[in-house]
Amino acid sequence: MAEVVEVLVPGGKATAGPPLGPALGPLGINVKAVVDEINKKTASFNGMQVPVRVEVDAKKNFTISVGIPPTTALIMKEAGVAKGSGEPNTIIVGDIPLETAVTIAKMKLDSMLSYDLKNAVKEVVGTCVSLGITVSGKKPKDVITEINTGTHDAVLKG
Repeated sequence: MAEVVEVLVPGGKATAGPPLGPALGPLGINVKAVVDEINKKTASFNGMQVPVRVEVDAKKNFTISVGIPPTTALIMKEAGVAKGSGEPNTIIVGDIPLETAVTIAKMKLDSMLSYDLKNAVKEVVGTCVSLGITVSGKKPKDVITEINTGTHDAVLKG
């Protein structure tokens, strides 16, 4: 039976320390080889927390599957901010174009609660509310209203 380890690691910078090392050590596999493989697969997500799943079979072979970082991490990277606003309704820390919100929604669509792209984009824009990030220079709640009224339907086809 395969053992499974699921952890969040920094993209491209995983180490043999916690949380990875202690979880993999008892499985009797080469932890350095696993860490090197994870770093190779997550290099494009540098600076973000990335969900990683390591499966180890009975013969000590491992397979690594890399998930997509959380929506908040993707938004903050695109907005160029290190962290969200402490007062999101009064202090704005960044801005992303609506097209970027659509791209993030497409990346995350499989793991979201939304059934279609339009609602997935509204989820991403809604996340911008709590981060203090505007969308195309407008308040996220105003953009959600525009999406509901069909103003951005041309951008949301897909």
